Amino acid sequence: MKIWFDTEFIEDGRTIDLLSIGMVREDGAVFYAEPQEADRSRASEWVRLNVLPHLNGMTMPRHEIAKDIVTFAGEKPEFWAYYADYDWVALCQLFGTMMDLPKGWPMYCRDFKQWLDAHGNPRLTKHQGVEHNALDDALWLKREFLEKGAS
Repeated sequence: MKIWFDTEFIEDGRTIDLLSIGMVREDGAVFYAEPQEADRSRASEWVRLNVLPHLNGMTMPRHEIAKDIVTFAGEKPEFWAYYADYDWVALCQLFGTMMDLPKGWPMYCRDFKQWLDAHGNPRLTKHQGVEHNALDDALWLKREFLEKGAS
């Protein structure tokens, strides 16, 4: 099952503090969560202006988010993100270390930006939702992925 996802986070060059995660599956099912442990007071000005206004404030513990993602993603997911590196780290950290990922899950994420680079950097369509809302960004990513014929 392909899963497109995005995260929003606070990062300071040493740590990534997850603020939200949005996912969409091939079948159209969606998932969104915000961890209650995130320290929003550490947000940079850019994050305060561009991300925090788009959070819904309905938080839950990280361990519950991880459990719900396992149910949502299933046993052998194929994860895709756009500029995926920090998103992948933020997702993996919900489980502890990368070695703690669920059995059957890949230890890597596929990066749509890398796919685009390898295919001549086709022009992307304008984002239709709210930019820097993790779920809207994941939905945009899935649309772009399918539109560009990625696989």
